Amino acid sequence: MSSRRRIYARPLLATAASIVVLTGVAAAAPAATPATATPASTAAAALDDTYYQDALGKTGTALKSSLHTIISDQTTLSYSQVWDALKATDEDPANSSNVILLYTGRSQAKSENGGNTGDWNREHVWAKSHGDFGTATGPGTDIHHLRPEDVQVNSIRGNKDFDNGGSAVSGAPGNYTDGDSFEPRDAVKGDVARMILYMAVRYEGDDAFADLEPNDSVSNGSAPNIGRLSVLKQWSQEDPPDSFEQNRNEVIFDRYQHNRNPFIDHPEWVEAIW
Repeated sequence: MSSRRRIYARPLLATAASIVVLTGVAAAAPAATPATATPASTAAAALDDTYYQDALGKTGTALKSSLHTIISDQTTLSYSQVWDALKATDEDPANSSNVILLYTGRSQAKSENGGNTGDWNREHVWAKSHGDFGTATGPGTDIHHLRPEDVQVNSIRGNKDFDNGGSAVSGAPGNYTDGDSFEPRDAVKGDVARMILYMAVRYEGDDAFADLEPNDSVSNGSAPNIGRLSVLKQWSQEDPPDSFEQNRNEVIFDRYQHNRNPFIDHPEWVEAIW
């Protein structure tokens, strides 16, 4: 792995427990610098009184177990249904005919999805080979970690773990890769971390799928692990949830899976568990 290390230009932003529950379209695309979270609304507080009530006050394995129980209550999608879901979850706030691609940040027509060069396709942020779950209903179709991405950039990322370092990725400014890892652009580093950690809580091996766990390694191969945990924790802190990510969580909860990514609602739970 390259010894290059990224230094953030922006200061750390607050990762308070408060969240903003958005019911409309996000105010800004994820390519923008995330805004500091605003104070909790009545609706946000209601989540703690209802959805998260059994998790409050817990830490460590007890918190992880409670969150697993909460978020495992979900509606599942087929892999073909994911296409339409991503057109809603990742819609460009400035152009309802487009989606925002995760790594490139490019706004692209929803209709340009497929497998050809220049198209966008479905990126598994938790690489499907890490646990061998493929595209089967379950982790393979969980849209909390599926995002639109340019076909070629998706291929460059492949099934690499996440870490700092590498050479610039062609066609995706701000992304870097080397032989064993991939570093996304700054504006979505926290998004990537929170998607990975959601998967680790949601899929605990008590169903037909592997127990997914982050670790501090790279080159995890087909093992049900993804690293590098220490870097993912840093990314989650330095890039807190922005309005696009919060809105995405809301759309998934309201319209599709009816479960939430708890680390978007409560970023401080990352440190409380890991």
